[in-house]
This record gives sequence, C-alpha cells and structure tokens, in this order.
Amino acid sequence: LPYYVKAITMGKLFHFLLALLASFLFIGASRGEEIVPVQFDVQLNSGESGSFVIEVHPEWAPLGAERFIELVNTDGFWEGIRFFRVLKGFVAQFGISGDPSVSAIWRKKELKDDPVVVSNERGYLSFATAGKNSRTTQMFINLVDNEFLDGMGFSPFAKVVQGMDVVNQIYADYGEGAPSGHGPDQGQIQSEGNAYLESNFPYLSYVKAVKILEAGEWERGE
Repeated sequence: LPYYVKAITMGKLFHFLLALLASFLFIGASRGEEIVPVQFDVQLNSGESGSFVIEVHPEWAPLGAERFIELVNTDGFWEGIRFFRVLKGFVAQFGISGDPSVSAIWRKKELKDDPVVVSNERGYLSFATAGKNSRTTQMFINLVDNEFLDGMGFSPFAKVVQGMDVVNQIYADYGEGAPSGHGPDQGQIQSEGNAYLESNFPYLSYVKAVKILEAGEWERGE
C-alpha cells in the first residue's frame, strides 16, 4: 500500500511538472509574439492635429521592437520630435530628439541588425541605419511599397493600422535634407535640436505625444 500511494504521488508530480513546463513555454512564446499597439498624436503643418496607430511586432524584428518600446517608455523623449525628412512617394523619417543632450546619449546606443522578416510595404516602420549594426533612434514610415529596401537590410518592426490618412498629411515640402537637398541637416539637428528646426524649418510636422494603448482602445490590423 505505501508503494502504491508513493507511485500515485510521483505520477501526479510528474504530470504537474510537465504542465508547469508547458505553461512556461507558452508564456515565453506569447511574450515573444505579443503585438503592442502605440498611438502617435501629431501636429500637422496646417495647424491641425491628428493621430495614427501602429502595431509593434516583436516577432518581426525583436531588437528593433524592443528599442522602440524602450523609447516609448522614456519620459519626454518623443515630445516635439520632428518629421525632418519627408519625401513624397518614399518615406517619412523621424526619431531625433529635439534636445541635443538626449540625442548625444542615444547615439552611443547602437543596435545589432535584425534579419529582414517582412517587406517594407506601405505603412510599415523600420529603423534608419548608417551602416551595419548602427540603428539608434531614427526610423521611417514607408509611404509606398519600398521592397528594394529589404535587400539593404532595413527590417520592419511595426506597421500603421489606423490613420494612414494622417501620415499622408505630414509636411513634405522641404524635401531631401542637406547637403543633397534644401531640407534639414541631420548633423545640425543632432547638435542644435529643435532650436535649429523651429527657426529654419517652422512648418515641419511633429510628435505631440506617444502612448501604448490598452485593450479596447484599438482594432487589430490584418
């Protein structure tokens, strides 16, 4: 009898441990693929404001998604950030802090590259790079399908699921940045921040606020 009781106990323990292990595996998998909805409130050039919502997909680009969420959770980072390079029929680029001291800190925090898992289609977001393993905080929204960027290593980490009409209203008339064009110079943005942009490029659209949405505040994209 004692052996029978012990066998039953050991059997229950074995099944319990299996169930526990399975639950940990499930939790790990679900966390790795959890979609995070984030809302951008932006000031448009017309004096009007609008919002768009993106879905962050960690399974597409784990390091890029992690960095983006880190930026969302960094107090004050997004306030006043300009869309400084907006090229019609191509991309809307942003992500340099308006505070030069903040920019200096993040420039040192380079990320390793993520493999390209999904294509740079219209509405998808990728980090900008200055070469291999050089991503920091700059990113862009694809305004059209830009599949050719896939082969250049730009790895999307999110996509716009609501408000693409707002994205299309982001001010674009300054064109390409200096020295290739007449738009903002990225080096001066890094060193002088929004003081440089406000005095020389006053019509740029900018981010007013960014927040992670709760359940019920968004509709999941396809």
